Amino acid sequence: MTNKVHHGRHSVTRHWLINTMGTVVVVLLIIEILLILAVRSYYYSAARQYMTSKMNIVYNAVMQTADDTTKNYNAEIREVVETYADKDKVELMAVKTDGSIDITSSGFSPSDQVSLEDYEAAKKAASGTASAVFELPSGEKVIAVTSMIAPKGSEFEALRMVSSMKGVDSQILFVIMIITAVVIAVVLVIFFSGMFFIRSIVYPVIKIGEITRKYAKGDFSERIEKRTDDEVGELCDSINYMAAELSNTEQMKNEFISSVSHELRTPLTAIKGWSETLTTIGDDKETFKKGMRVITSETERLSQMVEELLDFSRIQDNRLQLQMATIDILAELGETVLIYQERARALGIKLDYYEPEMLPFVYGDKNRLRQVFINIVDNAIKYSDKGDTVSVEAYEQGGEICISVSDTGIGISKDDLPRIKTKFFKANHTRRGSGIGLAVADEIIARHGGTLTINSEQGVGTTVMITLPYEEQNKKQDDKDTVNVELISNDVETADK
Repeated sequence: MTNKVHHGRHSVTRHWLINTMGTVVVVLLIIEILLILAVRSYYYSAARQYMTSKMNIVYNAVMQTADDTTKNYNAEIREVVETYADKDKVELMAVKTDGSIDITSSGFSPSDQVSLEDYEAAKKAASGTASAVFELPSGEKVIAVTSMIAPKGSEFEALRMVSSMKGVDSQILFVIMIITAVVIAVVLVIFFSGMFFIRSIVYPVIKIGEITRKYAKGDFSERIEKRTDDEVGELCDSINYMAAELSNTEQMKNEFISSVSHELRTPLTAIKGWSETLTTIGDDKETFKKGMRVITSETERLSQMVEELLDFSRIQDNRLQLQMATIDILAELGETVLIYQERARALGIKLDYYEPEMLPFVYGDKNRLRQVFINIVDNAIKYSDKGDTVSVEAYEQGGEICISVSDTGIGISKDDLPRIKTKFFKANHTRRGSGIGLAVADEIIARHGGTLTINSEQGVGTTVMITLPYEEQNKKQDDKDTVNVELISNDVETADK
């Protein structure tokens, strides 16, 4: 499992590096190449313009001399070339009509291997001027500009300027280094910020994975440290809350198993003890009757517990079926009170029943509703002591049937009250019960469209209020649903036609 986690972490980082960083690097490289080409083009264009402007100055000076008949045209060209003021930066040459270079401002004749592509291009150009960038045999890069001059019987055909591109290339290289440094800086910023972002997400997710695997094994002791207030922090809070709830559920489940085991063991012990006793009493009828009453009572208690467990299982699997019919709710409630009258009297608890003359009928499952009433009244007696009072009252209010079961027993603490209807929860472990009766009762009432609310104060008592809609409301709703279905059917038929 650890290898899988690490593989997942590496996979996320690798995907980010390949997809995000790879795309960013490629885009930046393309931008850098385009910038380099633009910079090179700009500097080379600037060099050509500079050389062309220099050539124009010399050309104009020579052409003015050509118009003066008192001056020797060839001698003037020689003088202009040999006395050129910027010869330390630019070399000026005079090209003869046969294409050879006769004189230069530096005094050195160029090699025969030097390219004259600018001269060849100038001869073909309409403007008579052309430029070229090329390398000398020595490897030095230069720029050359040639302008054609009118021969007028002169031995010279063109003027040519040559200048080294070393300075330009150095400047271009400097700019390229700056661009490259900026690109590298951007890549590094994106990389480290991205890795920080990946770390801020992947590492907490890894930690979450490690801790949730502990949760899966039943260890809910560890919590995830929340470091940020973003979505990851909210996820940590949610998982911590889930762990707390699972821990509480696990604890309640264990307590439930312990409680149910105790509740099952007590009647089984009584049944076993009396069964063994009855085999040895002979003709003692009183003892036999007493033993059979105990066995019957404890058997019913076991049956009730098993039925609660089965109902809870059905609710969990959504298999709880209700046999709905029109019922008299007072009959079911009155029968429940009658069942517990004797038990309450034996325990010294007063059981009062305030029965109205009539209540509307209820559309529901009488056996399930009686099960709810039995559970509520049984709890009221269970959590009451000798001298306490349990009151059962039924009445109609606000278009609903209300059934109130209150007691003056030990009550429920404020901390336990919100969880009292939670599965497996028992507020008091000194009293008998499985801890799922109220959860089942609440589900049954909810499926009848009613509510079950509990108000309690520790040391004062508890009141359970059950509300149920009566049958007229259900019929109105059913009729309304029927009308809606008919209207929909008519619309469908009309559309079909």
